[in-house]
Amino acid sequence: MERWTRFAASGQLHYGIIRYMLKWLLIGSVVGCLSGSASALFLLSLDAATQARMNLPWLLFLLPLGGALVSWIYWRYGKSSSKGNNLILEQIHAGNEAIPLRMAPLVLGGTIVTHLFGGSAGREGTAVQMGGSLSEWLGKWIRISPDDRKILLMCGISAGFGSVFGTPLAGAVFGLEVIAIGMIRYEALLPCFVASFIGHTVTTAWGVHHAHYAMGQVPPLTASVLLKVIVASIVFGLVSLFFSELTHKLKQLFTRLLPNPVMKSFVGGLVVIALVYIVGTRDYLGLSLPLLADSFHEPVATFAFLWKLIFTSVTLGAGFQGGEVTPLFVIGAALGNALSELLQLQGPFLAGLGLIAVFCGATNTPIACFMLGIELFGSEAAVYMFLACIVSYLFSGHTGIYTSQRLGVSKNPDVSLAEDTTLGTWKHKR
Repeated sequence: MERWTRFAASGQLHYGIIRYMLKWLLIGSVVGCLSGSASALFLLSLDAATQARMNLPWLLFLLPLGGALVSWIYWRYGKSSSKGNNLILEQIHAGNEAIPLRMAPLVLGGTIVTHLFGGSAGREGTAVQMGGSLSEWLGKWIRISPDDRKILLMCGISAGFGSVFGTPLAGAVFGLEVIAIGMIRYEALLPCFVASFIGHTVTTAWGVHHAHYAMGQVPPLTASVLLKVIVASIVFGLVSLFFSELTHKLKQLFTRLLPNPVMKSFVGGLVVIALVYIVGTRDYLGLSLPLLADSFHEPVATFAFLWKLIFTSVTLGAGFQGGEVTPLFVIGAALGNALSELLQLQGPFLAGLGLIAVFCGATNTPIACFMLGIELFGSEAAVYMFLACIVSYLFSGHTGIYTSQRLGVSKNPDVSLAEDTTLGTWKHKR
């Protein structure tokens, strides 16, 4: 009788697992289809906007007007959409505020305007916000439960990230890991993987192709190389900390000096134009993908990473729409390239480590960034990539680009954290 009871309990358990798998295979696939199609539209539009800016250099002078227009639209019609990625993170934690469907077209149009006129921004924020708002719409339509809504929103993050970068494994883990530092919700592992994988598949099916870069020859695993990688990774972590802090400070400064969001973006556009003439190049506008490619093939200017960092912080600080991740890729790769001569390591090798490590420090997602490195560069440098992510993650401290990201586990064992502490509340307590 006891054996039969255990058998029945086991059967009931597996029945529940099968039902769970079927449910999220279906829901995750729908999220992936929606997010993947949105990302394809976004990436194709982004390519067209970038090409137009390259062909028509005078478009740069419309940047202040373009930023002002987008900020006015957000101010007039955006409502909570202006919170961006942080709104999605808040709702996953414990929020009861709706994520409006209007967020998707607003961030799509706003980001295209930013890149068309020369703002320095990325694309991950756009994809994640579109994925989150479309997931919320789907959840309302199927009347999903509050607990499942959190998983659904995580699926939207994963699908958006995986589809926009062509990295479905990293996308799946990013949606799990970005919610809270040091904590991963494994109940969402299957749904996030399905959403990210389907999102990537749908995006490529629409004819979108993703760029990949090569690290070149990987040095042998020796104590000397490991030490040099640790030194470089400390620098990567500190630069990611600097980027996060500078961007947040500039947002506060612009808002304090120019409370009107329309004027804030207009003046921010003027500052970006002034920076172009101060530096004497347009290499730091838009995504700066040519600079990223050069970092893997030839020496780049020593302080190229710093200029890209400044251009991006000013653009985002002034309220322009767009993400941070692709600029972080560029900053990290250019920084790694600059450190190569000093550390006597191959430029492409350190550029690859910098790409994932600076991103890791700014988002506090070491496992996702390690998976990103594997998907982009292969597994030959896996030990170095994992080490770079860990060290950068630790040295970036309790900072990051997402202020609503929770501090689940302190990076410093001597520092205790109150429950539900976020990066934003931690900053105000210091």
